[in-house]
Amino acid sequence: MTGIYFSGTGNTKYCVSKFLEYYKNVFQTEMYSMEDDICIEKLKESSDIVFGYPVYYSDMPMIVRDFINAHSQMFAGKNIFIIATMGLFSGDGTGCSARLFRKYGANILGGLHLKMPDCIGDVKALKKPLEKNREIVKDADRKIKQTVRNIKNKQFSQDGLTFINRIAGLLGQRLWFYGKPYRLKEKLKIDYEKCVSCGKCSDVCSMGNIKMIENKPVPQNNCTCCYRCFSNCPKKAITLIGNKVLEQSTIDKYVKI
Repeated sequence: MTGIYFSGTGNTKYCVSKFLEYYKNVFQTEMYSMEDDICIEKLKESSDIVFGYPVYYSDMPMIVRDFINAHSQMFAGKNIFIIATMGLFSGDGTGCSARLFRKYGANILGGLHLKMPDCIGDVKALKKPLEKNREIVKDADRKIKQTVRNIKNKQFSQDGLTFINRIAGLLGQRLWFYGKPYRLKEKLKIDYEKCVSCGKCSDVCSMGNIKMIENKPVPQNNCTCCYRCFSNCPKKAITLIGNKVLEQSTIDKYVKI
């Protein structure tokens, strides 16, 4: 089984890596970011895929939807197990991509929802103490391990894939925040008084959304809300939803990698 994932702050990468580690009983696993040049070639070669991504407002990130649509012809006949990570709740986080995959002829084996530390670091209500986040990661690890045991016994979890899950996702968040991630595309803010023009935000951006222009990072209004630039800025000069950096949430704060 080959892992393909999108990960902003490292949560989803960690979960897919753990899934494959337990599944294959080896530490070195075959997994690729959607951003890797080799990813498409590996997608062509693989018949069994574990596909992972974070969930924002009970929906998959724009970059993930674009990836699936752009390579739709490659998913016909593939067996796909979906992992969706989330800070709180999604309802049908895995179902959002499953419906698209089925449209393109894929066979959905199952789905797994994993609560992880919230990457949104500029909203106070979403922040948790460090030890609480470490416990959340340990709980996710245990759930992944049990899920893999069940899969080896031909029992696939169906998190997010039922009709009830879809209704929960719609009523729980998507209808309330309809189009929110797309409206946030143009909301990335950079405090140029703090910024030192190091270019790291531009280097790590998954969407090419931040361009260095005259030695200054300039948003291009195409943010996918992954908080990667936010969490990697050495001067905490970037915000998206809120106006103050409360915590930069990368996976290495919570686990030893």
